[in-house]
Formats: sequence, structure tokens, C-alpha cells
Amino acid sequence: MKLVRKDLEKDNAGQVTLIPEEPEDMWHTYNLLQVGDSLRASTIRKVQIESATGSVGSNRIRTTLTLCVEAIDFDSQACQLRVKGTNIQENEYVKMGAYHTIELEPNRQFTLAKKQWDSVVLERIEQACDPAWNADVAAVVMQEGLAHVCLVTPSMTLTRAKVEVNIPRKRKGNCAQHDRALERFYEQVVQAIQRHINFAVVKCVLVASPGFVREQFCDYMFQQAVKTDNKLLLENRSKFLQVHSSSGHKYALKEALCDPAVTSRLSDTKAAGEVKALDDFYKMLQHEPDRAFYGLKHVEKANEAMAIDTLLISDELFRHQDVATRARYVKLVDSVRENMGTVRIFSSLHVSGEQLGQLTGVAAILRFPVAELSDQEDESSSEED
Repeated sequence: MKLVRKDLEKDNAGQVTLIPEEPEDMWHTYNLLQVGDSLRASTIRKVQIESATGSVGSNRIRTTLTLCVEAIDFDSQACQLRVKGTNIQENEYVKMGAYHTIELEPNRQFTLAKKQWDSVVLERIEQACDPAWNADVAAVVMQEGLAHVCLVTPSMTLTRAKVEVNIPRKRKGNCAQHDRALERFYEQVVQAIQRHINFAVVKCVLVASPGFVREQFCDYMFQQAVKTDNKLLLENRSKFLQVHSSSGHKYALKEALCDPAVTSRLSDTKAAGEVKALDDFYKMLQHEPDRAFYGLKHVEKANEAMAIDTLLISDELFRHQDVATRARYVKLVDSVRENMGTVRIFSSLHVSGEQLGQLTGVAAILRFPVAELSDQEDESSSEED
């Protein structure tokens, strides 16, 4: 993401002009936009034109419109963003108050104005414009006959390819069918890796599976690479890291990212940090439940006691339509930081973010036990009974 201009007033009202440069930036843009904002961008409008003879024809004309945002639609797989709203600035082709939908896309500049830029949104702009936050991890999660090729970016887990091949069982004295099908499966996974993984950017490719599937696959891949003199795979052999997972489904990627060998290799990536924080929370919940809270009310109470060491919160909560509710989450984040706590904002498109969403989207690891709150909770539940 490229920041072209930033004009903010003392009361944090104002506008920023940005150019999304990659598909990842469209996700950041989706999180910056809120209903009621003002969006100015170039778009195409179909207009009717009357000729000198009186005949009416329609033309598609490129024009710049300023919309008051009413609806936002994001397609995570195609990384396309459609913003619908009413025109709020004079335009020779579009009447004031007329509806229009702008499709935002990479390399097209837009200006976003808000009545109030909060700290969470401003932090997202900083992250989006920092080149160190680019996609740098790829993963192949597999089992016999099923594989998912994923890109793990700082904000989401993108499934780039799914490979499914029916593998017949081994039969006594006849393994030929099984071996041929397995070879066909491995070949399709290798093709998917070459098609979807950009080795110029990716620091590490995780190959995760149950059993010995990952070892057999890597042996096959590099044997074939030597036979065919595939320089792309041979030059990047050191980037492949084999780890255990319980299955070849996408959700098993979380286990792979939790592996100590992986976390040390990926210590500088946001995705690994999120997974570790969530893993720490679950461990704390199991062993010291008085130091692990989830749910907005409980986390706010812990924050009042200045007990929060790490706050885990989903970015989905900052897209809440109600301004007061959204402001409540922002206030919580600011307060935890003021109290020297760490804040981790999880992406709802990451496997770790999905899990946090199942825990209400907000959780906290505490510096010290806050038993009083747990006692109040027990009392209130017994009263309800």
C-alpha cells in the first residue's frame, strides 16, 4: 500500500489518499472502510447522451465520484472490493443523491475521509504501508489423496489450490495401482506449488502432514527436480520445512504454525505471533483459568483492574456497524496499551482468527489472577439457576 497524502485535523477528522498495490492491500482497504465514510475514486458510469438529431444512446464514461458509503462487499478469494453509496459531490454525469457502486482494485488511487480516525484504523494504515508486512510464508497441508496449497500473509490465509486424487488401497501382492495414483497425486501437488508460490517473496514453505506423507512427497519432488533439472525447486530446497499436522485439511495449518521449529524460523512474521498468542491463551485457560478471560464484559473488568498482559482481539469487531460498539472496542485497545499491555489484532481470515471468533472475538491473558471476577460469575450463574 502506498500512502500518497494524509490530512488529519486535531480532532482526528480528515482524509487520506492511498494506492493499493497488491491483492493483500484490498483486505486492508476493506478494514479501513466504514458505513458513513466518504470515498472518492475514479469509476465507470453508464450515461445516456442525446445527439443533435434527438436520438438517445448510452456511453460508458470514466469519471471521479465521491460517495457516502452505505454498503461494502469484499470477496476474499478474488480480493475484489465493491463499495455502494450515494453521490455527495457535484458531477456532470451523476446527480446528487444518485446511487453508484465503485469497484476498488489494485493500483487505482482513492481518497477516504472520516469524521473520526481512531487509533486502530491509523495503525492499520501504518502496517499496510510497511513493506516488511508482505506475504512471506507458504504452506502445503496434505494427507494421502488430499492437499491444500496456502499462502499465509500477515492478514489472511489464502487457499490457492486444492488437490484431490482417489488413492486405491494397497492389496497383497499388488501395490501398482496404489503407487501410480500416489505418484499422480504428488505430481499435481508439485505443479500447484510451482504455479502458486512466488519463491522471490516466500521465506519458507511448510510441508505438513500426518505420518510419513510429507517425507515421501518431498523425496519424490526433489528426485523429479533433479531428473528434470528444475532449477526453481532445487535452488529453493532450503526453504522447505517438514512439520507434523493431524490431517490435510486447511484447519490443520494452525498445528503446523505452532510447531517450535516453525515459530523459530518464522519469528518475525505476524501470523506466527498470532498463533503463539492464541496457543498461550488456551494453555493459560487450562492451567490457570483465573488468568485467562474471554468475552467483552469480562475482559473490560480485567482491564479496569489493570491486569491485562496480552489482549487478543479480532479485526471483525472493528467493522461493527454500530459506532458506539466499535468505539468501545477501540477504547479497550487504547486502554490496554496505556497500561503497558500488548495488543494483538487477529485477522478473521486467518485460521487463528477464526478460532478467536468462536471465543467471542476478544480474549485476554492476565498478569495476575483476578479471582473476584470468576467468583462474581459463579454467583450470578447460581442466582439464575
